Amino acid sequence: MSIFGKKQSNRVKQAASDKISEPVSMKDLYGGEGEKAAAAPSRSVKLATRRYADSYRVLVKPLVTEKAAKIGTQNKYAFVVASAANKIMVARSIEQVYGVKPVKVNIIRLKGKIVSSQRLRGQRKDWKKAIITLPAGKNINIYEGV
Repeated sequence: MSIFGKKQSNRVKQAASDKISEPVSMKDLYGGEGEKAAAAPSRSVKLATRRYADSYRVLVKPLVTEKAAKIGTQNKYAFVVASAANKIMVARSIEQVYGVKPVKVNIIRLKGKIVSSQRLRGQRKDWKKAIITLPAGKNINIYEGV
């Protein structure tokens, strides 16, 4: 079809329809390890190197507390994550950084404590905690050197 005498080539239309879409739901991320998993490895090496730096924006630091150590015996690990992060972003980051695909990701939003110093009152920043469940037999060494 031409508009004002200009024709669009068919190659541009085909290139737009050939784009590969990323998984956008939890079912796409965790389930269906059939055809998509077989086709992904050839392309995943290139994407992992590009997006590896983004993983450190999502995972702020591992949470090292007594409670986190207790749940570590159940193959669960706690991380402080970015406040804008969601479950899919956290699961991808864990897979890219540690090479283990999580079974389940739970996220908790926490309010900062109200603190006071003499007459001034303030509030610590709000933060987000993620509890990652790994498959049986897999583990992450986040407590090394602590």
